[in-house]
Amino acid sequence: MGKVLVVDDEKDVVELVKYLLVKEGHSVIEAFDGNEGLALAKSERPELIVLDIMMPGMDGFTMNNRLLEDKQTKDIPVIVLTAKGHMRETFELASNVRSYVEKPFEPKDLIKSILSILKNKN
Repeated sequence: MGKVLVVDDEKDVVELVKYLLVKEGHSVIEAFDGNEGLALAKSERPELIVLDIMMPGMDGFTMNNRLLEDKQTKDIPVIVLTAKGHMRETFELASNVRSYVEKPFEPKDLIKSILSILKNKN
């Protein structure tokens, strides 16, 4: 099954997404800020990244730009997860962003989006 990197400074969100994915048979890598997430994306090579935008240190927007600049990580699909609704336009041109989910989200909708992206990667 797939390996998914979840990057969010809200531990509850990371735990919820991890629970949903593990239940479906996927492995989850956790990061709580953009710096940690970027390092793990490079070292672990996940099949998908669920990325929060508003985080301390390196935010998700900066992390995504760094992913796109690196040939090792530029093709990893990303689901943007944020409470900032007006940020959607910022990511519309990012070639790696496959979905945009606003917080609060419905868990079944998020998992459906994740599973669809993972299925289409294989």
